Amino acid sequence: MPVTGVFFIPTNANASTSLTPLIDRLRSVFGEELTLVARFNLGHNLLRDTPSCLPASAHSPNPPPKARYIQLLFLNHYPSHGFLYTTEPEDVPGNNGNATPSNAARIPSTLNPSNAAAKSPRLVMSTIPRPSYDTIYQHFMHACEPLWCHRHTVTVSGGFAFDVGDFRVRLGDVKQTQPMTRLRGTVVEIEWRGPSLTASSPFIFDHDEGNNGETFVDSAIGPEEEYASGAQLIREFWSRLRGDGIAGVREAILVPDMGKELKAQARRQEIRRRMGGKTAAEGNGGWGSSEQEDDPDPIAGVDLARQYMEIFRFNR
Repeated sequence: MPVTGVFFIPTNANASTSLTPLIDRLRSVFGEELTLVARFNLGHNLLRDTPSCLPASAHSPNPPPKARYIQLLFLNHYPSHGFLYTTEPEDVPGNNGNATPSNAARIPSTLNPSNAAAKSPRLVMSTIPRPSYDTIYQHFMHACEPLWCHRHTVTVSGGFAFDVGDFRVRLGDVKQTQPMTRLRGTVVEIEWRGPSLTASSPFIFDHDEGNNGETFVDSAIGPEEEYASGAQLIREFWSRLRGDGIAGVREAILVPDMGKELKAQARRQEIRRRMGGKTAAEGNGGWGSSEQEDDPDPIAGVDLARQYMEIFRFNR
């Protein structure tokens, strides 16, 4: 299981870009370990729901509705699908006295409790087959224009991907193309590709006669431990790379809901195994089930997408 971290270095008065200094430092610090393996590019779009024309008092006694967002992201190292991240609709207080099953099942992230407070809006991640990505974006931009406002489009083009031992480093300049053209900074993605703890210690499913044998119990080494150990390695690598000359860096590693899809997939696979593979086809949260059948791993990269979307929240 690869573990990633994303770092963003904004532009400043002294340097419009940190890309060239970072590449030079990669070469000077890691020397013969450094190998250029590919180019790197991405695109990110942020949309916000159209604000209400009513004053806040019009919603009394309920609080005014919070802003909702849609983020769309594609990464060239995940060519089979793009990513869509959206705010889940809020429940209106007093609308229904009985909690719905979905409300009862909501569990805050254990990786970063401070960012997963009860008042924070829930976010839903989906994957989109790459051929449908542009169509979905155009749908929101045109058919849904009265409901959603375009906030920005940022891209990385002409970036680089390097292998450094058990790490892969992708970096490039982030350019905003809409609503105005400007350079926002430099993004660095660090991926730990070394030995996985969870690969040799799979999830444990404990049999429970009173619950149809579907009780799920995390193993001693689960996604949280994997992410925590990987995050430490990534931060140590980044500390060596950045040196003392880079300031104002924003970091996204242990963001909320990390490992959510991995756990859900493990549960489904174990249930299918116990039932002899006779259950219905597994849902993956993707957009367009017929096209998703050709995707070998429809949840690949969802945690990395969360990290990028945490970084690219300009113009909110």
